[in-house]
Amino acid sequence: MTLMILLCAHDQKVDAVSLRIVPNRLQFFEYESVIFYCEDAVYWEVVHNSKGKINSCSHNNQGKAGSLCIIKSVYPDDSGERWCETKGANRSDSINITVTAGSVVLESPAVPVMQGEAVTLRCRNKTASSNFTSNFYKDGAHVHSSSTGDMIIHRVSKSDEGLYKCNISGGGQSPESWLSVTATVTDHSSEPSCHIYLILRNVFTLMMVALLLLFVGLLHFRKLGATAN
Repeated sequence: MTLMILLCAHDQKVDAVSLRIVPNRLQFFEYESVIFYCEDAVYWEVVHNSKGKINSCSHNNQGKAGSLCIIKSVYPDDSGERWCETKGANRSDSINITVTAGSVVLESPAVPVMQGEAVTLRCRNKTASSNFTSNFYKDGAHVHSSSTGDMIIHRVSKSDEGLYKCNISGGGQSPESWLSVTATVTDHSSEPSCHIYLILRNVFTLMMVALLLLFVGLLHFRKLGATAN
């Protein structure tokens, strides 16, 4: 029983650790500032995997400030996969950012978006703020043109998942980034280990109640016997 409780609690704890990024996007211009932090973890570090090389949050110009991991000025070498790790070796899902020295980025959510939500993809030029035509591509195919630089998916679905990029007429093209869509919030209480734990807990509770009633009954009959004597 104790082992099952620990297993169920451990499964929920492992997946509760989440990496967050501010601003919430996957692409950055060189020299921008980026902040990472881990949710639902007391002791943690942000791990960076770039071209097979693993570094922690404290590498180079990065440093922890309270519960934040701050990169004051990003460079193309800061591109790559990042995730949270706790002292218990629990690991979050990863976020793969791209830092470009180019003139165009695609602003898309860094974390998965819920199915049915509205999502805005924004094509941003490093120098110009308006008055340009942008084109959006999904998995290499043209899907949208905009004079505002925005592409809005009003009700996102799993079919909208894919690699997106954009270009600006006469201004250049962004790198590609993956848009991730999740159907539901993960509920670990529905996992088999937790179902087994709930069943065993109920059986254990019934057994304890039965034993308690039996004990009370024995005491009652002993008391009646003592009175009769």
